[in-house]
Amino acid sequence: MTRLPDLEEALPTHHGLFYGGKWHSPCQKQYRETFNPGNGSVITSVAQADHEDVDAAVQAAAEAYPAWRAITPTQRAGYLRKAAEVIRKHATELALIDALNTGNPIAEMLSDANVAAANLDYFAGLIPMVKGETIPRENDQFHYTLREPLGVVARIVAYNHPVMFAGGKIAAPLAAGNTVIVKPPEQAPLSCLRLAEILADVFPPGVLSILPGSVPCGQALSTHPLVKKITLIGSVPTGKAIQRSAADTLKPTLFELGGKNALLAFPDADIDRLVDGITRGMNFTWAGQSCGSTSRVFLHESHHDEVVLRVLERIQALYKPGLPTDMATTMGPVISKAAQERVLDFIASGKQEGAHLALGGGIPTGNAAIEGGYFIKPTVFTNVQPHMRIAREEIFGPVMSVFKWKDEEEVLRQRTVGKIDAGFIWVNQVGRHFLGVPFGGYKESGAGREECLEELLSFTQTKSVNISLA
Repeated sequence: MTRLPDLEEALPTHHGLFYGGKWHSPCQKQYRETFNPGNGSVITSVAQADHEDVDAAVQAAAEAYPAWRAITPTQRAGYLRKAAEVIRKHATELALIDALNTGNPIAEMLSDANVAAANLDYFAGLIPMVKGETIPRENDQFHYTLREPLGVVARIVAYNHPVMFAGGKIAAPLAAGNTVIVKPPEQAPLSCLRLAEILADVFPPGVLSILPGSVPCGQALSTHPLVKKITLIGSVPTGKAIQRSAADTLKPTLFELGGKNALLAFPDADIDRLVDGITRGMNFTWAGQSCGSTSRVFLHESHHDEVVLRVLERIQALYKPGLPTDMATTMGPVISKAAQERVLDFIASGKQEGAHLALGGGIPTGNAAIEGGYFIKPTVFTNVQPHMRIAREEIFGPVMSVFKWKDEEEVLRQRTVGKIDAGFIWVNQVGRHFLGVPFGGYKESGAGREECLEELLSFTQTKSVNISLA
């Protein structure tokens, strides 16, 4: 049994802005309350960076950049591995903070910091791959290339796994020799602040900055001329807004955006494994708040009724809403009151448009411990049709839509993996990530690939050198 630290001792003691190796108060003295989604209570208030704060942080990161890019690959790898070691040491407290601030159950969050540490170790090992090439010469000409870092990189991360994203996504740009500014999710910034505290003495001042804030902070980062690349894990509208803001400075972007993922079951599917995959693939544990949730399930008419019945039984047995900081809790709330209202509106639209509400559909009652929290029962609709809103739009909540099909052409129009228009396809399982295997989406689900060599190289630029031997 994992022993949890005292919550008060785990929480960060700093609530300001971290850059230049120091903590700073926001220039405009703006702070924002951050909540415990499990009961709706205020945890504390956190600084909000505006344009002036962003400029100061970017200047500090730019000043730190020449020395950071100049150190040897072995030295840089050592810094990343030290950061991984520190994060692993504090993994349980970071998980507890995220459980409190995001609502995701602590039992599921325990691995997040270790995933972040694994990313740091992985990219530390890939640093020697940041290298150029020699090109066959032409007569008296000699050519070679160099791979060089970009400069200051900004990474905006999402609220469903803050420390996993913040700790893991600094790895590739730092490994490539860039300095990094992380903007934590405005709804759940506390684990990122604690991350800044524990890594403050690991990296040289200015190499890593943590700037909590909302839209003004993100806008300032995406338009600042010294920020050479900006990335996002977030929604499609936010990605489009950042792309527009970055256009004036021709900033490259890397986006991991939303998804309306499909689980397609063929008539010969193993029913036991299918029921397990459908149940786990929806990510009910963190209330469906995942861009990888398989929220659309296509079942063949030959097994539709049996599978639906078994999935409903399995969901009811496995997912019990409860306090996020309780190790026994198997399902948490959505992130905010606004998110709860948005998801309930989707559920209402599903009913109005004629889908059959097979399970859930409302706020759980009868548990005084979670009153005031932003909970929604695990919800399943059947008889869903493609034109319905719940079938077309990403809900980002615990709502699954089930479709019945009989003709392969009507459900897919193509059969092979090579023709499915998606960035990642799982066959006979759901949702796993593998370091070294490119992760990312097609169409509006994102741009670029992460968790692989391609991510590392995307934080570099190529310089070609010609030497005349005449």
